Amino acid sequence: MAEVHIPRLDLNDYVYGTPEQKKKFSDDLGKAYTDTGFVTIANHGLSPQLIEELYHEVKNFFALPEATKLAYEKPGLAGQRGYTSKGKEKAKDSKTPDLKEFWQRGQTVSDGDVVKNEYPDNIDVTENPRFNSVTREVYESLEASGKHLLRAIANYLALPENYFDDKVHNGNSILRAIHYFPIEDPDSVPADAVRAGAHEDINLITLLIGASADGLEVLTRDGQWFPVKAHGEDIVVNVGDMLQRLTNNKLKSTTHRVVNPPRELMKNSRFSVPFFLHPKSNMDLTCLESCMDAENPKAYNDMTAGEYLDERLREIGLKM
Repeated sequence: MAEVHIPRLDLNDYVYGTPEQKKKFSDDLGKAYTDTGFVTIANHGLSPQLIEELYHEVKNFFALPEATKLAYEKPGLAGQRGYTSKGKEKAKDSKTPDLKEFWQRGQTVSDGDVVKNEYPDNIDVTENPRFNSVTREVYESLEASGKHLLRAIANYLALPENYFDDKVHNGNSILRAIHYFPIEDPDSVPADAVRAGAHEDINLITLLIGASADGLEVLTRDGQWFPVKAHGEDIVVNVGDMLQRLTNNKLKSTTHRVVNPPRELMKNSRFSVPFFLHPKSNMDLTCLESCMDAENPKAYNDMTAGEYLDERLREIGLKM
């Protein structure tokens, strides 16, 4: 199996570093994203205490009675806000739903931006007010870190550093709290059912707070599955399909999955909280001229981020 190097980078080197440190951070980030599509990031702005409290509140929410959780499922929202119950989402080319349930929080527009009219309101959990405030705090912190990472990516691509700023300000980003629920009888689920089937993320970049258990694997260039383990307090950040599309495959949206644990551990829950950083729906995803040449002709038709998101939500079963 080929060795996979997933570098560990310190975001402070970019945010507070010298011009030389900033350049090295951008170059290292860009190299990782043209190679494996994944990095781990230290000093991302979330304190260990906030991460601990987030997971505490997430576990409390999913421990609520089924009927209570179902009251927060809004079918008309295609899973974009509130609760999505078991058996709803699947990988793009799979017929079998993933073994999970999840909660989604979206953008809070507070500056009068008319884009607010495009977004459904966030749904508050009345049984657990702290869940609402903690998920909002984590959302805003990861969104800020994501903007710094996009500036580093813009530098690597020789774009203006603020190229992505206006596109992701009040963007359609999502914080998703996932519960991979216990399976008491592994023989009772379809043989091909997994916690999260092999897929690529839809968005620009994904920032993943270390999960409560192992299971995340990425597909290497030579077709092998490689387990990703973040250092305790680091986050894992990967490229999504929108960024791959914009860069005409220069930056790689890596296929990844969450595998089932050994049978004896399937009775245990796994919790995970990814932040999917999306632009506004009107962002043009037309391939950048600088990423096309005779050897790399344009690979994608022109499309906005909103059109692409709509297409993908239908493919994964969240939108009819």
